[in-house]
Amino acid sequence: MQLGFLFRRIRFWQLLAVGVLLFLGGMAVPTLTTAQSDDQQETYRQLGLFGDVFQRIRESYVDKVEDKELVEAAITGMLTSLDPHSSYLDTENYNTMQVQTKGRFGGLGIEITMENGMIKVVSPIDDTPAAKAGLQPEDYIIAVNNESIIGLQLSEAVEKLRGKVGSRVTVKVQRNQGEPFDVTLVRDVIKIKSVRSEIFDGIGYIRVTTFSEQTSPGLKDAVAKFFAIEGDSLKGIVLDLRNNPGGLLNEAVAVSDAFLEEGEIVSTRGRNADEGSHIYAKAGDIARGLPVVVLINSGSASASEIVAGALKDHKRAILLGTRTFGKGSVQSVIPVSNTAAIRLTTARYYTPSGESIQGKGIAPDIEVALARIEKLDGGDFREENLKGALDGDTDSQAATQNEDEDDEPFDQSKIDFQLARALDLIRGISVFESIKSSS
Repeated sequence: MQLGFLFRRIRFWQLLAVGVLLFLGGMAVPTLTTAQSDDQQETYRQLGLFGDVFQRIRESYVDKVEDKELVEAAITGMLTSLDPHSSYLDTENYNTMQVQTKGRFGGLGIEITMENGMIKVVSPIDDTPAAKAGLQPEDYIIAVNNESIIGLQLSEAVEKLRGKVGSRVTVKVQRNQGEPFDVTLVRDVIKIKSVRSEIFDGIGYIRVTTFSEQTSPGLKDAVAKFFAIEGDSLKGIVLDLRNNPGGLLNEAVAVSDAFLEEGEIVSTRGRNADEGSHIYAKAGDIARGLPVVVLINSGSASASEIVAGALKDHKRAILLGTRTFGKGSVQSVIPVSNTAAIRLTTARYYTPSGESIQGKGIAPDIEVALARIEKLDGGDFREENLKGALDGDTDSQAATQNEDEDDEPFDQSKIDFQLARALDLIRGISVFESIKSSS
């Protein structure tokens, strides 16, 4: 039995030695310095410890565990110990990620991250089960179907939240300092329309929900439509990036470039200084120099922060809302086999001014907290409402307009305080410009 155990150990160490040599990029050369040799010996000792634990689990664990499961669990643990965004993508997760970037996938429609051992909501995606159920940025999900997920790895929590399309799942949510409460959602196929647009009183409004392959074409189509409808009367554009969890870097660059004539959009810096990159804008502003206001909040993350940072630093847009999420790290998806990959943090994002986004986020130029506009009891009250007030040169059309105010169709800007302030800001800039040009 001892000889059998020794034989198995020798075969394992032979395989491990091959893996180590491949991992280190080739066989050791005799010109290693003493420090390098010591480091390599320490690496071999640590790999030896891993091998001992691996072999002990294979032989002594109460239930038989497949070697593949043990290796994948070790890889997962190694990656998730680095930061909340590095992870192992098995075949299923790798395929899911590839589908997500196309703008269609299954689930709840929620972007999550790990914070202090708990699952934190970055943002729900518009028109998905999570958004319709009222989940909010900075909510914590502490249980799924009455089973605690506190302390689980991010990938394990994701598996708990996933399920068959049409099936129900109940999550327990901790919001601020209030009592935890349950929210029941129905899993669905998430079809993301990444760009929505509307015109409010001559001002173009563009809502970008995520950065997928559809985003920059949708943005350009929306702006072209604004000019087709309003022509030279278009006053400006509001770009809404609230609760946008990010997405593809090249789409964030394309959206930024669409409003910039020149200059750096974003830079990345990795471990090695010579591996950094700088991305610059090409000439051409689709908004033709009109005022742009960007709406941001704590749910604006990653790619959203790249756009906000670029437009702010180049003074091309005014940022309004609250500070963004602060995810300024770059994840590279690196295939490690034909069916699996790792998502590894390889660099940090920097705005054109050289500021790191990571952990800081982007501060708005004008801070406006989220609120809802409510009509006051009694409505508007002015001089003409006083009993016995003198008659003026009344405009019958204006009087009729006041009487019909309550019959106006639903207008999102009337209840969205941040959007209302953004529209007011562009109106003010437009009025000021017209006064200057007429004087």
